[in-house]
Amino acid sequence: MYYVNENIKNFSRIYDQDNRNGYLRLDLNENPGGLPEEFVKRVMESVTPDFIAKYPETFEFKNILADFLGCSYKNICLVNGSSEGIRHIIEMFTEPEGKILGVVPSFAMFDIFSKMYGRKFITVGYESDLSFKTEKFLQAMNPEIELAIILNPNNPVGNVFSEDDMQKILNKAVENKITLLIDEAYIYFYANEFKKYALEYENVFITRTFSKLFSMAGCRLGYVLGRPDGIEILQKMCTPHNVNAFAVKLAREIILNEEIIKNLISDFKAGKEFLINSLRKNNYKFHAGEGNFIFIKPFTDAEILMNKLRNDKKILVKTYDMAGIFGKCLRVTIGGRSFMENFINSMLELDV
Repeated sequence: MYYVNENIKNFSRIYDQDNRNGYLRLDLNENPGGLPEEFVKRVMESVTPDFIAKYPETFEFKNILADFLGCSYKNICLVNGSSEGIRHIIEMFTEPEGKILGVVPSFAMFDIFSKMYGRKFITVGYESDLSFKTEKFLQAMNPEIELAIILNPNNPVGNVFSEDDMQKILNKAVENKITLLIDEAYIYFYANEFKKYALEYENVFITRTFSKLFSMAGCRLGYVLGRPDGIEILQKMCTPHNVNAFAVKLAREIILNEEIIKNLISDFKAGKEFLINSLRKNNYKFHAGEGNFIFIKPFTDAEILMNKLRNDKKILVKTYDMAGIFGKCLRVTIGGRSFMENFINSMLELDV
């Protein structure tokens, strides 16, 4: 009989998305406005047949990224979206039947990768008011845990960790020899990063992506930060040329263009402020954390409203039923002000 990995065989996974062209996409934490069109056109003008024909060359970019982050290129492992980095960390730093500690709700791939490799994913939940008790997480960090995963900010709740909380988690990880993964996919929507710990502590890694603020979800580019010895191990997990040349070219120009980054942050902040003020004005209950997403409790059924927004207004949002005291909510990506105006006006019209 042919061998089939039973850990994967019975997974229920979504492979291909529906066509989302022509919709206002507020369902997958992308930037609905994307990068400035003139910037993209200028960068793509330098794409030649020779450029396409060559395998990607990443060393120059890795050094530019290292300068941007204030570290060495030896601290960086480039990955095909931060999900690839998460997968490699789980595979390399835990063993079959090993225990991984995480939080719920959270990014679904932590649980999926754990099951894929036959690991045991143990979770600490949020409180009903969507607050998180760090003390509960610390109590669960025992010598049987091989990997602990936290998010800063968390997706989808949006909470963050204080320096004091992070130091306690780090100390507990060192004490119990637990590898620590800090997912910072949404860090550019929040100022307090923990990069320094990945550069100083053994077996502490940070994963980041160019999909969110940098608006490159279609290009699939991310990176892992850590000490050189740990990064060297992770690099061995990667296939040759695991990141593509188009992603590297765009990312290079973004991080060399400070004005692009400032404008992306400014547009996001303006959209978030407008949406929050509008929700308050119209007496909506909502939970807005530090990521580019928000929970909204509609007056009508969330599932019905989601479908109305899609069918009547061509606006895509998600529903979420693990939002504590909020119950089943809309989960909406935050974008620039014009997109938030479109969304709130459409919701007010339909949520009756």
